[in-house]
Amino acid sequence: MKRIILLITMAMVLDLSYLNAQTGIFQSAVDVGDPKKAGSTQYDEGNQTYTIKGGGYNIWFGRDEFHFPHTKLSGDFILTANFSLVGEGVDAHRKLGWMIRESLDEDAAHISATLHGDGLTVLQWRVLKGAHMRDPQDEVFAPKSHYQVIQLERNGQNIIMRAAMVGEPLQEIGAKTMSDLPDEILAGIFVCAHNEDVLEEALVWNVRIEKPVANDYNPYQQGFLGSHLETMNVFDGKRKIIHSYEKRFEAPNWMPDGEKLLFNQEGSLYTIDLDGQNMTKLNTGFANRNNNDHGISFNGKLLAISHHREGLPGGGSTVYVLPLEGGEPQQVTDKTPSYWHGWAPNNREVVYVANREGDHYDIYKKSIKGGEEVKLTDMTAAHADGPEYSPDGKYIYYNASVTGTMQLWRMKSDGSQKEQITFDQYNDWFPHISPDGNWIAFISFPTHIDPKSHPTYKRVMLRLMPASGGAPKTIAHLYGGQGTINVPSWSPDSKHIAFVSYSK
Repeated sequence: MKRIILLITMAMVLDLSYLNAQTGIFQSAVDVGDPKKAGSTQYDEGNQTYTIKGGGYNIWFGRDEFHFPHTKLSGDFILTANFSLVGEGVDAHRKLGWMIRESLDEDAAHISATLHGDGLTVLQWRVLKGAHMRDPQDEVFAPKSHYQVIQLERNGQNIIMRAAMVGEPLQEIGAKTMSDLPDEILAGIFVCAHNEDVLEEALVWNVRIEKPVANDYNPYQQGFLGSHLETMNVFDGKRKIIHSYEKRFEAPNWMPDGEKLLFNQEGSLYTIDLDGQNMTKLNTGFANRNNNDHGISFNGKLLAISHHREGLPGGGSTVYVLPLEGGEPQQVTDKTPSYWHGWAPNNREVVYVANREGDHYDIYKKSIKGGEEVKLTDMTAAHADGPEYSPDGKYIYYNASVTGTMQLWRMKSDGSQKEQITFDQYNDWFPHISPDGNWIAFISFPTHIDPKSHPTYKRVMLRLMPASGGAPKTIAHLYGGQGTINVPSWSPDSKHIAFVSYSK
């Protein structure tokens, strides 16, 4: 039996052997155009950062010279990364960014999202092999300079460039139809010195190649995409993928010791070390249909889960509690559906979202020892979700669609003095309060999403704001949504969060 369990666990882990010590997720790294100074790529697996060096006279006119870590891609995709040139450099037009290219020929058709040494940010292209790139016909200039986050997307024949300053949402810079590019192309990061006698250096991190799906994609019918468990320092924005799986897992909690994460996968809960090793199934007794609403009490002793009972209203989601080390769950809620979202700091009460009448959801709290549930909101036509206590117990933070978009709110622990705390065009979900009480991390969905829904496989942002109030800043751009950060996921030191991104 132990051997069978081991084989099943090994089969659940996505093979990451494709990662190359030199080129990371890229298949190859080469110089294009035979530059005078040879370039290089070095991948630091520990912090998942690329150091690339490149020479070359330019990427312009009828031929190019540069260094190019790349991989073969077909179909639609989204390329996103953070970029920075090292040092002052020699030429103001040294450059780096993302490139999509038909071949490694020096005069190949290509399109690139380019950041220059002086901050100039441009979408540039050579539409046909051998064509001369022209100024200004073959470029679109960004309205600002010195962007750090650069994104290049292919959607059919349309290539779209987006960019963002640190802390800001992505903005579209421009788009170009590249009808002569083949379906299979080379995509990668690049650096060019813009001076044939110089070798320039750049750092590239948070590198993601994502394969999007159609807006109406139904994963329950068409299959789930790959899942990636990530951690991130919220103050410098550096992300690290620690575990990947070819199907679906969701909603990490940070364990009290700060050394492991807890997440749900296919009805069960698992712990995993921060280095992606030692994935272990947690004993939850009879509860084998757990969803992504689970979390750990403030004293670190108890675990709340949401397990589906068959044949009951709304799918039968029911809140239970059990020892954090595992054991037999004890039922807390009687009526369904009930989805856990937060513990009270006294470790004796939980808050959850539930549907009791109509098609709207409200927030309730209840003692884990029994008694009647207490209704804290009255949404009628709106929707409330994601309740979570502040560490001092004074407030319950949540999201609600009262104003027509989903925004973050808070109320006193008895349900009084409700006040809105975000005011923007996005749909903001799942406020998570740092253990020191100073910060709120949350997920923002695009404006075109139904405010009452939080679907998966969408372009979303993770954002951070002071708990005392203030403007949110964007800390991550990713492909995700439902399951990304549904539950409390702060590290005990209030410096990191864990989340899940989704993509093949």
